[in-house]
Amino acid sequence: MLFRSMKANRIRAVLIIEGGVLLGIVTQGDCAIKVLLPGRSAHDTLVSEIMTRDPLTVKPAALLDQCMKVMVTRRIRHLPVLDNGVVTGVVSIGDIVKHLMQQQGEHIRYLETYIRGHAVESES
Repeated sequence: MLFRSMKANRIRAVLIIEGGVLLGIVTQGDCAIKVLLPGRSAHDTLVSEIMTRDPLTVKPAALLDQCMKVMVTRRIRHLPVLDNGVVTGVVSIGDIVKHLMQQQGEHIRYLETYIRGHAVESES
Protein backbone atom coordinates (compact mmCIF):
# COMPACT_ATOMS: atom_id res chain seq x y z
CA MET A 1 0.00 0.00 0.00
CA LEU A 2 2.79 2.46 0.90
CA PHE A 3 4.67 1.76 -2.33
CA ARG A 4 1.56 2.17 -4.46
CA SER A 5 0.71 5.44 -2.69
CA MET A 6 4.26 6.75 -3.17
CA LYS A 7 4.11 5.94 -6.88
CA ALA A 8 0.61 7.32 -7.43
CA ASN A 9 1.41 10.60 -5.67
CA ARG A 10 5.00 10.91 -6.93
CA ILE A 11 6.31 10.94 -3.37
CA ARG A 12 10.01 10.24 -3.15
CA ALA A 13 10.37 9.82 0.62
CA VAL A 14 8.11 9.02 3.55
CA LEU A 15 8.96 9.61 7.18
CA ILE A 16 8.03 6.76 9.51
CA ILE A 17 6.75 8.29 12.75
CA GLU A 18 5.24 6.41 15.65
CA GLY A 19 3.93 8.10 18.76
CA GLY A 20 5.42 11.38 17.56
CA VAL A 21 8.92 9.85 17.33
CA LEU A 22 10.80 9.64 14.05
CA LEU A 23 11.73 6.00 13.57
CA GLY A 24 13.00 6.07 10.01
CA ILE A 25 12.59 7.07 6.41
CA VAL A 26 11.62 5.09 3.31
CA THR A 27 12.78 6.47 -0.01
CA GLN A 28 12.25 5.56 -3.64
CA GLY A 29 15.77 4.21 -3.60
CA ASP A 30 14.96 1.94 -0.65
CA CYS A 31 11.98 0.56 -2.56
CA ALA A 32 14.00 -0.04 -5.70
CA ILE A 33 17.15 -1.45 -4.10
CA LYS A 34 15.64 -3.39 -1.21
CA VAL A 35 12.39 -4.58 -2.80
CA LEU A 36 12.34 -4.49 -6.61
CA LEU A 37 15.93 -5.46 -7.43
CA PRO A 38 15.99 -8.51 -5.15
CA GLY A 39 12.59 -9.51 -6.56
CA ARG A 40 10.71 -9.17 -3.29
CA SER A 41 6.96 -8.66 -3.23
CA ALA A 42 5.84 -5.15 -2.30
CA HIS A 43 2.69 -6.74 -0.84
CA ASP A 44 4.67 -8.94 1.54
CA THR A 45 7.49 -6.54 2.50
CA LEU A 46 7.13 -4.63 5.74
CA VAL A 47 8.16 -0.98 5.84
CA SER A 48 10.23 -1.73 8.94
CA GLU A 49 12.32 -4.17 6.87
CA ILE A 50 13.46 -1.59 4.35
CA MET A 51 13.36 1.79 6.10
CA THR A 52 16.53 3.59 7.05
CA ARG A 53 16.39 3.68 10.82
CA ASP A 54 17.44 6.76 12.81
CA PRO A 55 17.98 8.96 9.73
CA LEU A 56 20.23 11.99 9.83
CA THR A 57 18.29 15.07 10.84
CA VAL A 58 18.81 18.82 11.12
CA LYS A 59 17.41 21.47 13.40
CA PRO A 60 15.25 24.33 12.10
CA ALA A 61 18.18 26.75 12.57
CA ALA A 62 20.41 24.76 10.16
CA LEU A 63 21.64 26.74 7.17
CA LEU A 64 20.92 25.43 3.69
CA ASP A 65 24.67 25.27 3.07
CA GLN A 66 24.98 22.90 6.04
CA CYS A 67 22.10 20.77 4.74
CA MET A 68 23.64 20.65 1.28
CA LYS A 69 27.01 19.59 2.70
CA VAL A 70 25.40 16.75 4.67
CA MET A 71 23.40 15.62 1.65
CA VAL A 72 26.41 15.63 -0.67
CA THR A 73 28.85 13.95 1.72
CA ARG A 74 26.35 11.33 2.92
CA ARG A 75 24.73 10.88 -0.51
CA ILE A 76 21.17 11.43 0.69
CA ARG A 77 18.33 13.44 -0.81
CA HIS A 78 16.07 14.08 2.19
CA LEU A 79 16.80 15.52 5.63
CA PRO A 80 14.05 15.50 8.24
CA VAL A 81 13.89 18.67 10.33
CA LEU A 82 13.46 18.08 14.06
CA ASP A 83 12.66 20.72 16.66
CA ASN A 84 13.15 19.27 20.16
CA GLY A 85 12.57 15.77 18.79
CA VAL A 86 9.40 16.73 16.89
CA VAL A 87 9.36 16.50 13.09
CA THR A 88 8.56 19.91 11.65
CA GLY A 89 9.47 19.28 8.02
CA VAL A 90 11.83 17.79 5.47
CA VAL A 91 14.49 19.49 3.37
CA SER A 92 15.00 17.82 0.02
CA ILE A 93 17.76 18.22 -2.50
CA GLY A 94 15.07 19.67 -4.78
CA ASP A 95 14.34 22.38 -2.21
CA ILE A 96 18.01 23.33 -2.16
CA VAL A 97 18.30 23.39 -5.95
CA LYS A 98 15.19 25.59 -6.23
CA HIS A 99 16.61 27.97 -3.63
CA LEU A 100 19.98 28.17 -5.41
CA MET A 101 18.26 28.84 -8.74
CA GLN A 102 16.19 31.60 -7.14
CA GLN A 103 19.33 33.15 -5.65
CA GLN A 104 21.11 33.00 -9.00
CA GLY A 105 18.14 34.63 -10.72
CA GLU A 106 18.14 37.44 -8.18
CA HIS A 107 21.89 37.89 -8.56
CA ILE A 108 21.59 38.03 -12.35
CA ARG A 109 18.81 40.64 -12.13
CA TYR A 110 20.96 42.70 -9.75
CA LEU A 111 23.94 42.52 -12.12
CA GLU A 112 21.78 43.46 -15.11
CA THR A 113 20.44 46.47 -13.22
CA TYR A 114 23.98 47.42 -12.17
CA ILE A 115 25.28 47.12 -15.74
CA ARG A 116 22.39 49.15 -17.14
CA GLY A 117 22.98 51.80 -14.49
CA HIS A 118 26.67 52.00 -15.36
CA ALA A 119 25.90 52.17 -19.08
CA VAL A 120 23.59 55.15 -18.49
CA GLU A 121 26.25 56.89 -16.35
CA SER A 122 28.93 56.27 -19.01
CA GLU A 123 26.79 57.88 -21.70
CA SER A 124 26.40 61.05 -19.64
